Amino acid sequence: MWPLLRAVGAGALAVAWAVASYFNSASGQPSGWGVALALAPLSLVAVVGLWRMPQRWLAALMALLLLGLLLWMWPLMSQRIATLYFLEHFGVYTLLALLFVRTLLGPGEPLVSQLARRVHGGVLSDKQVRYTRQVTIAWSLFFVAMVAVSACLFVWAPLPVWSAFATLLGGPLIAAMFVAEWLVRLWVFPKEERASFSETVRAWRAQRSDNER
Repeated sequence: MWPLLRAVGAGALAVAWAVASYFNSASGQPSGWGVALALAPLSLVAVVGLWRMPQRWLAALMALLLLGLLLWMWPLMSQRIATLYFLEHFGVYTLLALLFVRTLLGPGEPLVSQLARRVHGGVLSDKQVRYTRQVTIAWSLFFVAMVAVSACLFVWAPLPVWSAFATLLGGPLIAAMFVAEWLVRLWVFPKEERASFSETVRAWRAQRSDNER
């Protein structure tokens, strides 16, 4: 019951953040509250990362430097709320694109192939290798497209249109991508050769934990 409640709570919090972010970024008005809201996810990631650092003195020094930079930049950011949200959205999706693309260009396996090996005990058929590479390419193109559309809308579309895309549609589009890939997987592979959705999530979490070490 606890994992379900935690998932529901996290989902509700994400929806509330997205809606509040939409109204803050779409207005384009100066807002200190908007800065705090925009930086909340990245701040949480930074706090967790600093907390996990074994060198406490270095973590404390970096925290002070980040806090000083934040206080110094706060007046400017509060006057450029929409730009702040755009830079955050652009940066996050660019990093996600690079996460997938770099595994296609390097000597190792594509990212989705690595995840699939975790699920299937380290052994993949030739068909699974081809499929997981194609899925990695699909996710790479998806995130590149998100970056490109975001940039084009921010430059040429009315601000509320870009804001709706960046804050309200990002999560649903990623969820739709997951569902579409899962449906293709159902069609391509028999039951014994495909991973369930929960197994995929567990593999992703294990991969992310390994990357953080």
